[in-house]
Amino acid sequence: MRDKLIRDSLLRCLGMVGMHAVKRTAYTDLIGLIHSLRPVDSGTALIRLGPAGDGGYLVPDDLEGIQYGFSPGVSTESGFEADLATRDIQVHLADLSVDHPAEANTRFTFEKKHLGSFTSDTLMTMDEWARKHLADYHGDLILQMDIEGAEFETLMNTSPELLARFRIMVIEFHYLHQLWNKPWFVHVARVFEKLLHSHSVVHIHPNNCCGSISSKGLEIPRILEMTFYRNDRLKQRSYCQTFPHPLDHDNTKKRPLILPECWYR
Repeated sequence: MRDKLIRDSLLRCLGMVGMHAVKRTAYTDLIGLIHSLRPVDSGTALIRLGPAGDGGYLVPDDLEGIQYGFSPGVSTESGFEADLATRDIQVHLADLSVDHPAEANTRFTFEKKHLGSFTSDTLMTMDEWARKHLADYHGDLILQMDIEGAEFETLMNTSPELLARFRIMVIEFHYLHQLWNKPWFVHVARVFEKLLHSHSVVHIHPNNCCGSISSKGLEIPRILEMTFYRNDRLKQRSYCQTFPHPLDHDNTKKRPLILPECWYR
């Protein structure tokens, strides 16, 4: 049900209701956005947390001192969060679509709510969620977000002050094939601009569940998993040249999908 509501909302945003024409994104605008997201080598090695498949992600090996993590979008896999827990990180999870995390852990808390841009019986904002658990903690955090398209409204509504507290953010971005549609591009570009104000992309992995689209020499995976690293933690800033990373794994048994070269060359 949530996926249908998100899809319908996106279609309305894109002007695709009633067969209205949609203005197409200029090639120069789209390539500019892609280049701004080009992954950098931060000088800190990447490690994999979670399983060798869906639910596992690459993050910088820089977790020391982080006491709390947030993981909206629980589904049926909690391996990433369990690996954080083994590093003495308390993990707060949230998802309205399930009743509990995939596995029990004394370092987990769980909220049966979705993330969004306002508060209701079924929704909460990132800032509201953080205030509930961080009253006496002012240190760094880690975020892993996979909320099926609601990431854009959630991140746009999240305060810059809270975003800046996340040393590392792993975010799965959906509906990226719609970037050729100008209204959606503008919305998404603003979200990325906000994130890049304080963080840099250090890894991108395409989810092979849904393939990609190609146009004008650009290939855009429908879903990308991106790892962001706060700029003050970067030891260097050179562009990554080789993909996939040795620790990358396909999400599903469908046809493999390697990050297209336009995203890093």
